[in-house]
Formats: sequence, C-alpha cells, structure tokens
Amino acid sequence: MEQSEIAASLLLKGYNCAQSVVYAFCDDLHIDKEMAMKAATGFGAGMGRKEEVCGAVSGAIMVIGMKYGRAENQDRSLTEQTYQKTHALMDRFREKQGSFICRNLLNGCDLSTEEGRKEFKEKNLIENVCKPCVINAVEILKDLL
Repeated sequence: MEQSEIAASLLLKGYNCAQSVVYAFCDDLHIDKEMAMKAATGFGAGMGRKEEVCGAVSGAIMVIGMKYGRAENQDRSLTEQTYQKTHALMDRFREKQGSFICRNLLNGCDLSTEEGRKEFKEKNLIENVCKPCVINAVEILKDLL
C-alpha cells in the first residue's frame, strides 16, 4: 500500500491528520509507531482544534524533522536544511490547497464548538477536505525526502 493510501486509511479510521501523515513514514524512517502517533496527537485539527496550521502539514514537518533535524551534539547546518525543506513543503501545500491554515481549508467550520463538529460531519469535510490535504501532504513529503 502506498504511503498516501496508508495515511488516508488511518484518517478515515478516526486518527487525526497529523497522526495519519506521521504514521505513513514510520517504517521508512525506522521510527517507533506508537511514540510517533502519541507525539502527533496534539497537532490534529490545526493543533488541538485551534484550526491553525493544518495537522497534515504539521505531521509532515514532524517527519522532515525526524529525517533531517538536528539532534544533540549535531551541526547547526541541519537546522537550516530542515527549515528549507519545511518552507518548501508549506509553499507547495499552499499552492495545491490554497492555504495551510486549517480554518481556511475548512471554510470557517469551527471545530472548537459542538455545532462546528456537527457541521464537519454533515458536510463530510473529513472526506472532502481533510483526506485530500493528507494525501497532498504525503505526496509533497515523498518528493522532499
């Protein structure tokens, strides 16, 4: 199964957008899936339903960091490399989706309220908005890695 299919499948099983993207790369990066899923949990729905940066983008940035990021006693140039890839990811995602801000992607549907979560379900935004965001984030990420 392709990484984008894995991520989309997880999303539709009830995992959030950030978790779905991160999980799809765990095997390739030899990352513990359980810890990665836990670390990504708070980034879903634009960071804990605050609808800021899209969780799929946040998850992809986490993957970039896990692959290229700077660890203890490593050269600072790794930070610059990670930032460059992060900028490229965000720019390309915005080109494809129109924004990388969750509330803009969801056309103002307020996930922090019960009413907004009901609207999210009624309009099937998980399928119509979030799934394409997850797939696009994964595809862009594959190209950047």
